[in-house]
Amino acid sequence: MPRVIDQKPQQPCTLGDAVDAIARAGFDPSDDASVSGVARWLGRLMANRRFLGDILIEQLKPLHRETSIESGYGPQAIVLSPLQDNVFLRANIWPSPSDHCFATSGAESFVYGVPHDHNFSFLTGGYLGPGYRSDYYEYDYAGVAGFAGEEVPLRFIERSALHEGKVQLYRAHLDIHSQLPPESLSVSLNVMHIDPAQSWFDQYGFDLESGTVTRVLSPNSTETFLRAAVATGHGDAIDLAEHFARSHPSDRLRLASYEARSMLCESAEERDALWREAEGSGSRMVEAIALRKRAMLAA
Repeated sequence: MPRVIDQKPQQPCTLGDAVDAIARAGFDPSDDASVSGVARWLGRLMANRRFLGDILIEQLKPLHRETSIESGYGPQAIVLSPLQDNVFLRANIWPSPSDHCFATSGAESFVYGVPHDHNFSFLTGGYLGPGYRSDYYEYDYAGVAGFAGEEVPLRFIERSALHEGKVQLYRAHLDIHSQLPPESLSVSLNVMHIDPAQSWFDQYGFDLESGTVTRVLSPNSTETFLRAAVATGHGDAIDLAEHFARSHPSDRLRLASYEARSMLCESAEERDALWREAEGSGSRMVEAIALRKRAMLAA
């Protein structure tokens, strides 16, 4: 489960002080000293019981005069600082079943009941309310190919809530949680660590009952661009897709290159030959999908 960071009572600080201090220190989730130092500043910000309300009030004041809204504020996530040296701060709002937005939008709109891991590490703290609850699991990321239906050994750890004052580190590609709504409206504060390479490492959804991967939750624009380029039939795009299929470090992009080219095949035999080639690609994910595609063609 996420690593709980024990905190003593902290003196409050302003949002600006916390942002500046974390930017100066840097945030390396793999370094215990860095995690402890940043967690102390997160704890100090959590001790400031006014700053978030002040931000929300300032955002609400002019809205009755606005015809359109362009900001970093979404219905659940509030960006508190710009990305600086791969780190930014945000707040997340967690409605309860008694809140109107929960009733109208549904649980999945707030990622409740959607078991998943993360392809990034982050610190989180309970700022307001009893906090969302989670069923926590751990797994071996390196042992997962990543195709839908793949069986994955999941180790249940515990169920616990992110209550006020609790700080914990979510570890990329290790911690899985299935979030449950809090008993009343809650807010968490996060220090996010963004690795430029993380878009090439998949984030997964899971089915806890069957212990399987359901889907990849982290698509990127390169995959979409490749599919669109190949669909035009442009020779250079097809050549690039062939190159990606042979040597790209991302299994997901290698799979996309086969799927995109398969749409251009003019016969079942041609499509079967392409997926036969994919079986020998050296990627467990691509091989598993290729076997399914060939079985469907045979049927």
